[in-house]
Amino acid sequence: MGSKRATIYFDPALHGALRLKAATTDHSISELVNEAVRYALAEDAEDIEAFKVREDEALLSFEDVLKELKSSGKL
Repeated sequence: MGSKRATIYFDPALHGALRLKAATTDHSISELVNEAVRYALAEDAEDIEAFKVREDEALLSFEDVLKELKSSGKL
């Protein structure tokens, strides 16, 4: 599958950092951005899976957690 072209506008300081990293790592800015986006999407997928695994757990209010911590002497 070929690459798709997109126009992305970077903050000037961020663009400078990307250019420097690209030059020092022998990777293109496109490669760095693709890698960062893949990482972010994979992290999102992990978070979604974690939520799905825990969706049937009982909900605790913050107040209930504080009461439990106080009653157990941990707070």
